[in-house]
Amino acid sequence: MNQKIRKLLAHRGGNIALSFALLLVPLITAVGMSLDYVRAYNIRTKMQSNLDTALLAAVKSVGTLDDDAIEEQINNWFAAQTDESEAGYALGDIDIDTSNQEITATATLTVPTTLLKVANIDSIDVGVSTSVAGPGESYLNVYIVLDKSASMLLAATTAGQTTMLASAAGCAFACHTSEGATYTYKKKKYTTVYGLAKAMGVQLRTDVSLAAVEEVLDMIDTYDTTHQRIKVGLYTVGQTATQVLAPTFSTSDARKKLSDDTSGLTSATSEPATYFDYSMTALKKLVGTAGDGSSSGSPMKLVLMLTDGVQSERNWVLQTSSGIRFPTSSGSLQKADTPLNPNWCKDIKDLNASFGVLYTEYLPMTWDWGYEATVGSTMSSSVYASVWGGTIKSGYGSKTRLAYIPVALSDCASSSDLFIQANSSDEIEAGLSTLFHQYLNKVRLTN
Repeated sequence: MNQKIRKLLAHRGGNIALSFALLLVPLITAVGMSLDYVRAYNIRTKMQSNLDTALLAAVKSVGTLDDDAIEEQINNWFAAQTDESEAGYALGDIDIDTSNQEITATATLTVPTTLLKVANIDSIDVGVSTSVAGPGESYLNVYIVLDKSASMLLAATTAGQTTMLASAAGCAFACHTSEGATYTYKKKKYTTVYGLAKAMGVQLRTDVSLAAVEEVLDMIDTYDTTHQRIKVGLYTVGQTATQVLAPTFSTSDARKKLSDDTSGLTSATSEPATYFDYSMTALKKLVGTAGDGSSSGSPMKLVLMLTDGVQSERNWVLQTSSGIRFPTSSGSLQKADTPLNPNWCKDIKDLNASFGVLYTEYLPMTWDWGYEATVGSTMSSSVYASVWGGTIKSGYGSKTRLAYIPVALSDCASSSDLFIQANSSDEIEAGLSTLFHQYLNKVRLTN
Protein backbone atom coordinates (compact mmCIF):
# COMPACT_ATOMS: atom_id res chain seq x y z
CA MET A 1 0.00 0.00 0.00
CA ASN A 2 2.76 2.39 0.89
CA GLN A 3 4.39 1.65 -2.44
CA LYS A 4 1.15 2.57 -4.33
CA ILE A 5 0.86 5.82 -2.42
CA ARG A 6 4.44 6.70 -3.27
CA LYS A 7 3.77 6.04 -6.99
CA LEU A 8 0.62 8.18 -6.93
CA LEU A 9 2.45 11.07 -5.33
CA ALA A 10 5.26 10.78 -7.87
CA HIS A 11 2.84 10.80 -10.84
CA ARG A 12 3.02 14.01 -12.98
CA GLY A 13 0.20 13.31 -15.49
CA GLY A 14 -2.19 16.04 -14.16
CA ASN A 15 0.29 18.91 -14.19
CA ILE A 16 -0.96 20.28 -17.51
CA ALA A 17 -4.56 20.39 -16.37
CA LEU A 18 -3.58 21.94 -13.08
CA SER A 19 -1.38 24.55 -14.76
CA PHE A 20 -4.10 25.37 -17.28
CA ALA A 21 -6.61 25.83 -14.47
CA LEU A 22 -4.24 28.22 -12.73
CA LEU A 23 -3.60 30.20 -15.98
CA LEU A 24 -7.20 30.24 -17.22
CA VAL A 25 -8.30 33.40 -15.38
CA PRO A 26 -5.38 35.64 -16.51
CA LEU A 27 -5.65 34.18 -20.03
CA ILE A 28 -9.35 35.03 -20.26
CA THR A 29 -8.58 38.47 -18.82
CA ALA A 30 -5.93 39.10 -21.49
CA VAL A 31 -8.22 37.99 -24.30
CA GLY A 32 -11.05 39.99 -22.76
CA MET A 33 -8.90 43.12 -22.64
CA SER A 34 -8.15 42.70 -26.32
CA LEU A 35 -11.74 42.09 -27.39
CA ASP A 36 -13.57 44.43 -25.03
CA TYR A 37 -11.18 47.35 -25.34
CA VAL A 38 -11.10 47.08 -29.12
CA ARG A 39 -14.90 47.05 -29.06
CA ALA A 40 -14.93 50.08 -26.76
CA TYR A 41 -12.43 51.86 -29.02
CA ASN A 42 -14.57 51.23 -32.08
CA ILE A 43 -17.64 52.54 -30.30
CA ARG A 44 -15.68 55.61 -29.17
CA THR A 45 -14.57 56.27 -32.77
CA LYS A 46 -18.15 56.09 -34.00
CA MET A 47 -19.36 58.30 -31.14
CA GLN A 48 -16.73 60.89 -32.08
CA SER A 49 -17.97 60.90 -35.66
CA ASN A 50 -21.58 61.16 -34.51
CA LEU A 51 -20.83 64.05 -32.18
CA ASP A 52 -18.89 65.84 -34.92
CA THR A 53 -21.87 65.43 -37.26
CA ALA A 54 -24.33 66.69 -34.65
CA LEU A 55 -22.29 69.82 -33.92
CA LEU A 56 -21.54 70.52 -37.56
CA ALA A 57 -25.29 70.57 -38.19
CA ALA A 58 -26.15 72.58 -35.10
CA VAL A 59 -23.52 75.32 -35.44
CA LYS A 60 -25.34 76.61 -38.53
CA SER A 61 -28.24 77.57 -36.25
CA VAL A 62 -26.15 79.78 -33.96
CA GLY A 63 -27.63 83.23 -34.20
CA THR A 64 -31.02 81.97 -35.44
CA LEU A 65 -32.04 79.68 -32.55
CA ASP A 66 -31.70 80.18 -28.80
CA ASP A 67 -29.27 78.04 -26.79
CA ASP A 68 -31.94 75.63 -25.50
CA ALA A 69 -33.21 74.96 -29.01
CA ILE A 70 -29.66 74.33 -30.24
CA GLU A 71 -28.99 71.90 -27.38
CA GLU A 72 -32.17 70.03 -28.28
CA GLN A 73 -31.06 69.98 -31.91
CA ILE A 74 -27.69 68.50 -30.92
CA ASN A 75 -29.37 65.79 -28.84
CA ASN A 76 -31.73 64.93 -31.69
CA TRP A 77 -28.95 64.82 -34.29
CA PHE A 78 -26.73 62.70 -32.05
CA ALA A 79 -29.56 60.30 -31.22
CA ALA A 80 -30.39 59.91 -34.91
CA GLN A 81 -26.78 58.91 -35.67
CA THR A 82 -26.33 56.38 -32.86
CA ASP A 83 -27.01 52.63 -33.01
CA GLU A 84 -27.71 49.91 -30.44
CA SER A 85 -24.04 49.58 -29.49
CA GLU A 86 -24.16 53.15 -28.19
CA ALA A 87 -27.39 52.84 -26.20
CA GLY A 88 -27.10 54.56 -22.86
CA TYR A 89 -24.91 57.46 -24.01
CA ALA A 90 -25.03 60.75 -22.13
CA LEU A 91 -24.45 64.17 -23.67
CA GLY A 92 -23.07 66.76 -21.31
CA ASP A 93 -21.16 70.03 -21.05
CA ILE A 94 -22.68 71.57 -24.20
CA ASP A 95 -21.24 75.07 -24.45
CA ILE A 96 -22.58 77.50 -27.05
CA ASP A 97 -20.53 80.61 -27.81
CA THR A 98 -22.83 82.83 -29.88
CA SER A 99 -20.35 85.66 -30.43
CA ASN A 100 -17.76 83.37 -32.05
CA GLN A 101 -20.30 80.96 -33.59
CA GLU A 102 -18.69 78.06 -31.72
CA ILE A 103 -20.14 75.00 -29.98
CA THR A 104 -18.26 72.62 -27.68
CA ALA A 105 -19.79 69.38 -26.41
CA THR A 106 -18.87 66.11 -24.71
CA ALA A 107 -20.51 62.69 -24.77
CA THR A 108 -19.95 59.74 -22.45
CA LEU A 109 -20.98 56.10 -22.55
CA THR A 110 -20.54 53.09 -20.30
CA VAL A 111 -19.79 50.03 -22.44
CA PRO A 112 -20.59 46.66 -20.77
CA THR A 113 -17.83 44.07 -21.03
CA THR A 114 -17.98 40.39 -21.96
CA LEU A 115 -14.89 38.31 -21.07
CA LEU A 116 -13.51 40.96 -18.70
CA LYS A 117 -16.31 40.11 -16.29
CA VAL A 118 -14.08 37.19 -15.20
CA ALA A 119 -11.72 39.79 -13.77
CA ASN A 120 -14.65 41.63 -12.12
CA ILE A 121 -14.51 44.41 -14.75
CA ASP A 122 -18.14 44.90 -15.72
CA SER A 123 -17.85 48.00 -17.90
CA ILE A 124 -15.53 50.46 -19.69
CA ASP A 125 -16.18 54.20 -19.64
CA VAL A 126 -15.88 55.97 -23.01
CA GLY A 127 -15.79 59.73 -23.54
CA VAL A 128 -15.45 62.05 -26.54
CA SER A 129 -15.45 65.81 -27.07
CA THR A 130 -15.70 68.11 -30.08
CA SER A 131 -15.44 71.81 -30.75
CA VAL A 132 -16.92 73.24 -33.94
CA ALA A 133 -16.68 76.80 -35.19
CA GLY A 134 -18.38 78.56 -38.05
CA PRO A 135 -16.41 80.49 -40.67
CA GLY A 136 -17.02 83.65 -38.68
CA GLU A 137 -14.09 82.60 -36.51
CA SER A 138 -11.82 81.82 -39.45
CA TYR A 139 -9.80 84.19 -41.57
CA LEU A 140 -11.23 84.43 -45.06
CA ASN A 141 -10.43 86.22 -48.31
CA VAL A 142 -13.35 86.73 -50.70
CA TYR A 143 -12.50 87.36 -54.35
CA ILE A 144 -15.47 88.82 -56.23
CA VAL A 145 -15.01 88.45 -59.98
CA LEU A 146 -17.21 90.28 -62.50
CA ASP A 147 -17.58 89.38 -66.17
CA LYS A 148 -16.93 92.50 -68.28
CA SER A 149 -18.07 91.16 -71.66
CA ALA A 150 -20.34 93.31 -73.82
CA SER A 151 -23.16 90.80 -73.31
CA MET A 152 -23.31 91.88 -69.65
CA LEU A 153 -24.57 95.25 -70.95
CA LEU A 154 -27.89 93.70 -71.89
CA ALA A 155 -30.91 95.39 -70.31
CA ALA A 156 -31.66 93.43 -67.16
CA THR A 157 -35.43 93.16 -67.57
CA THR A 158 -37.85 92.43 -70.39
CA ALA A 159 -39.29 95.90 -69.98
CA GLY A 160 -35.83 97.41 -70.21
CA GLN A 161 -35.06 95.44 -73.36
CA THR A 162 -38.32 96.62 -74.91
CA THR A 163 -37.43 100.22 -74.06
CA MET A 164 -33.97 99.85 -75.58
CA LEU A 165 -35.32 98.27 -78.77
CA ALA A 166 -37.85 101.05 -79.17
CA SER A 167 -35.23 103.76 -78.60
CA ALA A 168 -33.17 105.61 -81.18
CA ALA A 169 -30.48 102.92 -80.80
CA GLY A 170 -32.82 100.06 -81.66
CA CYS A 171 -30.58 97.68 -79.66
CA ALA A 172 -31.20 95.80 -76.40
CA PHE A 173 -27.49 96.05 -75.55
CA ALA A 174 -25.85 99.22 -74.27
CA CYS A 175 -22.77 98.77 -76.44
CA HIS A 176 -20.27 101.55 -75.96
CA THR A 177 -18.79 101.89 -79.43
CA SER A 178 -20.51 104.94 -80.90
CA GLU A 179 -19.02 104.60 -84.40
CA GLY A 180 -19.91 108.24 -85.06
CA ALA A 181 -23.59 107.79 -84.28
CA THR A 182 -25.65 110.02 -82.01
CA TYR A 183 -28.89 109.16 -80.23
CA THR A 184 -31.56 111.66 -79.22
CA TYR A 185 -33.69 111.32 -76.12
CA LYS A 186 -35.83 114.16 -74.77
CA LYS A 187 -34.08 116.61 -77.08
CA LYS A 188 -30.64 115.64 -75.81
CA LYS A 189 -28.03 113.83 -77.87
CA TYR A 190 -25.90 110.92 -76.67
CA THR A 191 -22.84 109.51 -78.43
CA THR A 192 -23.05 106.03 -76.89
CA VAL A 193 -25.87 103.58 -76.36
CA TYR A 194 -24.75 103.36 -72.74
CA GLY A 195 -25.31 107.10 -72.29
CA LEU A 196 -28.74 106.70 -73.86
CA ALA A 197 -29.65 103.76 -71.62
CA LYS A 198 -28.57 105.66 -68.53
CA ALA A 199 -30.62 108.68 -69.55
CA MET A 200 -33.70 106.49 -70.02
CA GLY A 201 -33.18 104.88 -66.61
CA VAL A 202 -32.71 101.39 -68.05
CA GLN A 203 -30.96 99.04 -65.64
CA LEU A 204 -28.32 96.84 -67.26
CA ARG A 205 -27.14 93.46 -66.04
CA THR A 206 -23.84 95.03 -65.01
CA ASP A 207 -25.79 97.43 -62.78
CA VAL A 208 -27.59 94.49 -61.19
CA SER A 209 -24.25 92.72 -60.71
CA LEU A 210 -22.90 95.66 -58.73
CA ALA A 211 -26.02 95.63 -56.54
CA ALA A 212 -25.35 91.93 -55.90
CA VAL A 213 -21.80 92.77 -54.76
CA GLU A 214 -23.26 95.37 -52.40
CA GLU A 215 -25.33 92.62 -50.81
CA VAL A 216 -22.19 90.57 -50.15
CA LEU A 217 -20.46 93.58 -48.61
CA ASP A 218 -23.45 94.04 -46.30
CA MET A 219 -23.13 90.41 -45.21
CA ILE A 220 -19.42 90.82 -44.54
CA ASP A 221 -20.24 93.82 -42.34
CA THR A 222 -22.68 91.61 -40.42
CA TYR A 223 -20.44 88.55 -40.04
CA ASP A 224 -17.24 90.48 -39.28
CA THR A 225 -18.33 93.54 -37.36
CA THR A 226 -14.78 94.38 -36.29
CA HIS A 227 -13.42 93.95 -39.84
CA GLN A 228 -10.51 91.83 -38.68
CA ARG A 229 -11.22 88.43 -40.25
CA ILE A 230 -12.83 88.76 -43.68
CA LYS A 231 -11.13 90.55 -46.56
CA VAL A 232 -12.78 91.30 -49.90
CA GLY A 233 -11.10 91.89 -53.26
CA LEU A 234 -12.64 93.01 -56.57
CA TYR A 235 -11.64 91.60 -59.96
CA THR A 236 -12.80 91.55 -63.57
CA VAL A 237 -12.49 88.93 -66.29
CA GLY A 238 -12.41 89.74 -69.98
CA GLN A 239 -9.43 89.43 -72.23
CA THR A 240 -7.58 88.58 -69.02
CA ALA A 241 -8.15 88.93 -65.28
CA THR A 242 -7.61 92.33 -63.67
CA GLN A 243 -7.32 93.19 -60.00
CA VAL A 244 -9.37 96.30 -59.29
CA LEU A 245 -9.01 96.16 -55.51
CA ALA A 246 -6.63 93.90 -53.60
CA PRO A 247 -8.20 92.01 -50.64
CA THR A 248 -8.93 94.50 -47.89
CA PHE A 249 -10.80 94.60 -44.59
CA SER A 250 -12.39 97.90 -45.66
CA THR A 251 -15.80 97.31 -47.22
CA SER A 252 -16.13 101.09 -47.58
CA ASP A 253 -13.15 101.10 -49.97
CA ALA A 254 -14.86 98.34 -51.95
CA ARG A 255 -18.08 100.34 -52.16
CA LYS A 256 -16.18 103.34 -53.52
CA LYS A 257 -14.81 101.20 -56.34
CA LEU A 258 -18.29 99.95 -57.18
CA SER A 259 -19.52 103.50 -57.83
CA ASP A 260 -16.42 104.77 -59.64
CA ASP A 261 -16.72 104.67 -63.45
CA THR A 262 -12.93 104.75 -63.75
CA SER A 263 -12.60 101.45 -61.82
CA GLY A 264 -13.68 99.35 -64.78
CA LEU A 265 -16.43 97.70 -62.73
CA THR A 266 -19.45 99.79 -63.70
CA SER A 267 -21.60 99.79 -66.84
CA ALA A 268 -19.49 102.65 -68.19
CA THR A 269 -16.98 100.14 -69.57
CA SER A 270 -16.88 96.71 -71.13
CA GLU A 271 -14.27 94.58 -72.85
CA PRO A 272 -14.26 93.45 -76.49
CA ALA A 273 -13.72 89.81 -75.59
CA THR A 274 -14.05 87.23 -72.84
CA TYR A 275 -11.27 84.65 -72.86
CA PHE A 276 -11.88 82.41 -69.86
CA ASP A 277 -8.85 80.24 -70.59
CA TYR A 278 -6.59 83.28 -70.35
CA SER A 279 -8.58 84.83 -67.50
CA MET A 280 -8.54 81.80 -65.21
CA THR A 281 -4.80 81.40 -65.62
CA ALA A 282 -4.27 85.08 -64.78
CA LEU A 283 -6.74 84.95 -61.88
CA LYS A 284 -4.89 81.98 -60.37
CA LYS A 285 -1.81 84.15 -59.92
CA LEU A 286 -3.88 86.91 -58.30
CA VAL A 287 -5.65 84.60 -55.85
CA GLY A 288 -2.81 82.35 -54.68
CA THR A 289 -3.02 79.18 -52.60
CA ALA A 290 -5.62 79.06 -49.84
CA GLY A 291 -4.81 78.30 -46.20
CA ASP A 292 -6.83 76.72 -43.40
CA GLY A 293 -8.16 80.00 -41.99
CA SER A 294 -6.33 79.64 -38.70
CA SER A 295 -4.45 82.95 -39.05
CA SER A 296 -4.41 86.12 -41.12
CA GLY A 297 -1.39 84.76 -42.95
CA SER A 298 -3.22 81.55 -43.88
CA PRO A 299 -6.75 82.61 -44.87
CA MET A 300 -9.34 80.37 -46.47
CA LYS A 301 -10.20 81.65 -49.94
CA LEU A 302 -13.52 81.96 -51.72
CA VAL A 303 -13.83 83.05 -55.34
CA LEU A 304 -17.29 84.29 -56.38
CA MET A 305 -17.61 84.76 -60.14
CA LEU A 306 -20.63 86.46 -61.68
CA THR A 307 -20.83 85.73 -65.41
CA ASP A 308 -22.95 84.75 -68.41
CA GLY A 309 -20.39 82.03 -69.11
CA VAL A 310 -19.71 82.67 -72.81
CA GLN A 311 -16.26 82.51 -74.37
CA SER A 312 -16.61 85.23 -76.99
CA GLU A 313 -15.14 88.03 -79.05
CA ARG A 314 -17.02 90.90 -80.71
CA ASN A 315 -15.24 90.39 -84.01
CA TRP A 316 -17.48 87.43 -84.82
CA VAL A 317 -20.12 89.97 -85.89
CA LEU A 318 -18.00 91.13 -88.83
CA GLN A 319 -16.29 87.75 -89.25
CA THR A 320 -12.89 89.38 -89.00
CA SER A 321 -10.20 88.08 -86.67
CA SER A 322 -8.73 90.41 -84.10
CA GLY A 323 -5.40 88.77 -84.74
CA ILE A 324 -5.12 88.29 -80.98
CA ARG A 325 -7.18 85.32 -80.04
CA PHE A 326 -10.04 83.77 -81.95
CA PRO A 327 -9.19 81.17 -84.57
CA THR A 328 -9.72 81.84 -88.25
CA SER A 329 -9.08 78.25 -89.29
CA SER A 330 -12.41 77.16 -87.79
CA GLY A 331 -14.21 78.54 -90.85
CA SER A 332 -16.43 80.88 -88.89
CA LEU A 333 -15.83 82.93 -85.78
CA GLN A 334 -19.46 82.36 -84.88
CA LYS A 335 -18.56 78.72 -84.18
CA ALA A 336 -16.02 79.84 -81.58
CA ASP A 337 -18.67 81.66 -79.55
CA THR A 338 -19.36 78.90 -76.98
CA PRO A 339 -19.80 78.18 -73.27
CA LEU A 340 -16.56 78.15 -71.30
CA ASN A 341 -14.70 74.89 -70.84
CA PRO A 342 -15.10 73.98 -67.11
CA ASN A 343 -11.60 72.51 -67.13
CA TRP A 344 -10.29 76.09 -67.19
CA CYS A 345 -11.73 76.60 -63.70
CA LYS A 346 -9.46 73.87 -62.38
CA ASP A 347 -6.66 76.45 -62.19
CA ILE A 348 -8.55 78.13 -59.33
CA LYS A 349 -9.77 74.98 -57.59
CA ASP A 350 -6.23 73.57 -57.57
CA LEU A 351 -5.37 76.41 -55.18
CA ASN A 352 -7.55 74.73 -52.53
CA ALA A 353 -9.87 77.72 -52.92
CA SER A 354 -13.65 77.32 -53.08
CA PHE A 355 -15.15 78.48 -56.37
CA GLY A 356 -18.71 79.79 -56.47
CA VAL A 357 -20.43 80.73 -59.72
CA LEU A 358 -23.50 82.89 -60.25
CA TYR A 359 -24.79 82.40 -63.77
CA THR A 360 -26.51 85.58 -64.91
CA GLU A 361 -28.64 83.71 -67.39
CA TYR A 362 -28.00 84.62 -71.01
CA LEU A 363 -31.54 85.53 -72.02
CA PRO A 364 -32.85 84.05 -75.30
CA MET A 365 -33.18 86.67 -78.04
CA THR A 366 -34.76 84.72 -80.87
CA TRP A 367 -35.47 87.96 -82.74
CA ASP A 368 -31.74 88.68 -83.03
CA TRP A 369 -29.75 87.10 -85.90
CA GLY A 370 -26.53 87.31 -83.86
CA TYR A 371 -28.02 85.27 -81.03
CA GLU A 372 -29.29 82.62 -83.44
CA ALA A 373 -25.88 82.36 -85.12
CA THR A 374 -23.97 81.88 -81.86
CA VAL A 375 -25.46 81.04 -78.48
CA GLY A 376 -28.75 80.03 -80.08
CA SER A 377 -27.00 77.54 -82.37
CA THR A 378 -26.19 73.93 -81.44
CA MET A 379 -23.21 72.67 -79.52
CA SER A 380 -22.31 70.25 -82.33
CA SER A 381 -22.01 73.17 -84.76
CA SER A 382 -19.44 74.85 -82.53
CA VAL A 383 -15.69 74.37 -82.11
CA TYR A 384 -16.15 73.75 -78.38
CA ALA A 385 -14.21 70.49 -78.61
CA SER A 386 -11.79 71.03 -81.49
CA VAL A 387 -10.62 74.54 -80.55
CA TRP A 388 -11.43 75.01 -76.88
CA GLY A 389 -10.73 71.44 -75.78
CA GLY A 390 -14.10 70.88 -74.14
CA THR A 391 -16.02 67.61 -73.91
CA ILE A 392 -19.70 67.83 -74.82
CA LYS A 393 -21.74 65.69 -72.45
CA SER A 394 -23.88 62.94 -73.88
CA GLY A 395 -27.21 64.14 -75.24
CA TYR A 396 -26.19 67.79 -75.57
CA GLY A 397 -24.75 67.82 -79.08
CA SER A 398 -28.08 68.73 -80.65
CA LYS A 399 -28.99 71.20 -77.91
CA THR A 400 -28.21 74.90 -78.08
CA ARG A 401 -25.08 76.42 -76.64
CA LEU A 402 -27.41 78.44 -74.43
CA ALA A 403 -28.68 75.20 -72.88
CA TYR A 404 -25.11 74.06 -72.23
CA ILE A 405 -23.96 77.20 -70.40
CA PRO A 406 -25.39 76.17 -66.97
CA VAL A 407 -24.00 72.66 -67.45
CA ALA A 408 -20.50 74.03 -67.99
CA LEU A 409 -20.73 76.61 -65.20
CA SER A 410 -22.07 74.06 -62.72
CA ASP A 411 -19.00 71.90 -63.43
CA CYS A 412 -16.86 75.01 -63.03
CA ALA A 413 -18.05 75.52 -59.43
CA SER A 414 -16.45 73.62 -56.55
CA SER A 415 -19.75 71.95 -55.66
CA SER A 416 -23.40 72.02 -56.69
CA ASP A 417 -24.35 74.22 -53.73
CA LEU A 418 -21.87 76.84 -54.95
CA PHE A 419 -23.62 77.27 -58.31
CA ILE A 420 -26.72 79.40 -58.79
CA GLN A 421 -28.57 80.27 -61.98
CA ALA A 422 -30.34 83.63 -61.90
CA ASN A 423 -32.77 84.97 -64.49
CA SER A 424 -34.46 88.15 -63.30
CA SER A 425 -32.72 91.21 -61.89
CA ASP A 426 -34.05 90.32 -58.43
CA GLU A 427 -32.62 86.80 -58.66
CA ILE A 428 -29.24 88.11 -59.79
CA GLU A 429 -29.12 90.62 -56.96
CA ALA A 430 -29.96 87.96 -54.38
CA GLY A 431 -27.84 85.25 -55.98
CA LEU A 432 -24.33 86.36 -55.07
CA SER A 433 -25.20 86.90 -51.41
CA THR A 434 -26.90 83.50 -51.40
CA LEU A 435 -23.69 81.88 -52.64
CA PHE A 436 -21.72 83.68 -49.94
CA HIS A 437 -24.19 82.54 -47.31
CA GLN A 438 -23.98 78.96 -48.63
CA TYR A 439 -20.23 79.08 -48.14
CA LEU A 440 -20.48 80.54 -44.64
CA ASN A 441 -22.68 77.59 -43.71
CA LYS A 442 -19.69 75.36 -44.32
CA VAL A 443 -17.84 74.92 -41.04
CA ARG A 444 -14.62 73.44 -39.77
CA LEU A 445 -13.74 71.38 -36.69
CA THR A 446 -11.44 73.28 -34.36
CA ASN A 447 -10.54 70.39 -32.05
